[in-house]
Formats: sequence, C-alpha cells, structure tokens
Amino acid sequence: MERNAAAKPTRRTGVREAAAQATRDSILKAATKVFAKYGYDGGSVEKISKAAKSFDRMIYYYFGSKEGLFIAVLEGIYRRMDEAEASIELDATRPVESLTAVIRFVLGYYRKNPEFVTLLNTENLHKGRHIAKSLRAREYSSQAIAIIQQLLASGVTQGLFRADVAARDLYLLIASTGYFYTSNRHTLTAFLGEPLETPEAVSHWEDFVIETVLRTVDVGVFDEPTTVPHEVKKWQKSQPAASRAKSSSRT
Repeated sequence: MERNAAAKPTRRTGVREAAAQATRDSILKAATKVFAKYGYDGGSVEKISKAAKSFDRMIYYYFGSKEGLFIAVLEGIYRRMDEAEASIELDATRPVESLTAVIRFVLGYYRKNPEFVTLLNTENLHKGRHIAKSLRAREYSSQAIAIIQQLLASGVTQGLFRADVAARDLYLLIASTGYFYTSNRHTLTAFLGEPLETPEAVSHWEDFVIETVLRTVDVGVFDEPTTVPHEVKKWQKSQPAASRAKSSSRT
C-alpha cells in the first residue's frame, strides 16, 4: 500500500511535465510559422497563441516575453540544422569526399527549409540583436566549424589541402553560397532572366560551389586529370556554354 501511494505523485508529476512540454512545443512550432510568415514585428503574441490553440499567458509563462519566444525559435532552427548535420556520415580519412558531402548538405538544407532562411532574414533586419542574446546559437556554429576544421586538418596531413585556410572562412564561404542563392532566388530569376529553381539550375550551382570550395583548399594535386574528383568533372561537363552565351549577350 505504501509503495503504491508513493508512486502516484511521481506519475502525476510525469503527466504534468509531459503536458507542459507538449504545450511549449506547440507554441514553438506555431511561433516558427508565424514569425516566418509575418516577421518579428508582425508576428504578434495573439497570432501565435491562436495558431498554437493556446493562450497569451502561456507564452509569457514559458518564454517570458515575445522576444524570449523569438530567441527560442531561432535557437530551435539552429539546433535542428545542427542535428541534421550530425547525421551525415563523414570519414575524416577521406577529406575531399567528406567536404563535398558537407557542401551538399548545407546547400540542400537551405533549399529544403525555406522557413530557416526567412527567419534568418528577419533577424538580420533587426541586426542580430535577438540571437546575440543566445549562447546556444554559438554552440551550434562552433560544432559546424569544428567538423570543417577536422576535415581540413586531415586534408593537410594527406597533402591535399592548403594549411593556411581557416575553418571559419571556409564555413562562411559554403554558407554564403547556399544562403544567398536560396534567399534571393526569386529576385535573381527576374534579374538574370534565368529560372534558378529548376533541378538543372540547382544542380549546376551546387556543382559550381563544390568546385569553388575544392579549388580554394587545393594545394595542386587536382591539376592532374587522373586526380580530379568526380564532382569537379561533373561540373565541368554541365552547362557552362549556355551560361557563358547568356552572360556575353548582356555585356
């Protein structure tokens, strides 16, 4: 009898904790969609609580303020990207192939997660003042850079990569090529007069970025035709002739 009585409070506590977590998750999910659609200023507490089928007071209870909720949303999108990146199978002993996999992942992630790009655009409009208050975001970025650092070190040891390339710089190069292409694809399509969302255009850009990054870290071993990676060969055989023709017609 005493054992059963002692177990009941634990079960009730567990149920309350599960319910609280479910409410918090529901608010976060709704806030991610609302902030992505309306921005920080337009994403009101009322809209979020309605989308979450909750109450305004619950947002303040769990997150303290609208800003606290927005910071949690930003931390969430960084965390999910970090978790997805951690699932990539990388072999440090094969730095070229692994670095290529990282590039494909980053570009693909931006493309498949438009809310991620939209929310980052929103935060950049606010000059990063919200995410600057988060320590967790820095943890996620440090892990991404650590992966690249490991691959660079392996490449240097094998005589494949230059020793003077900083992991931070390479990370920025990869991120910028994926982020800019995705966030500006609509305006660039109109500006360039070329559709940038077709599978062919996306594949061509991805291959170009891979070659760009590999050339950046290369110490020269890829100069020999027999050592050119498959990814570079694929890019070289893609559609540069049509692109050059269009570019020259505008000059």
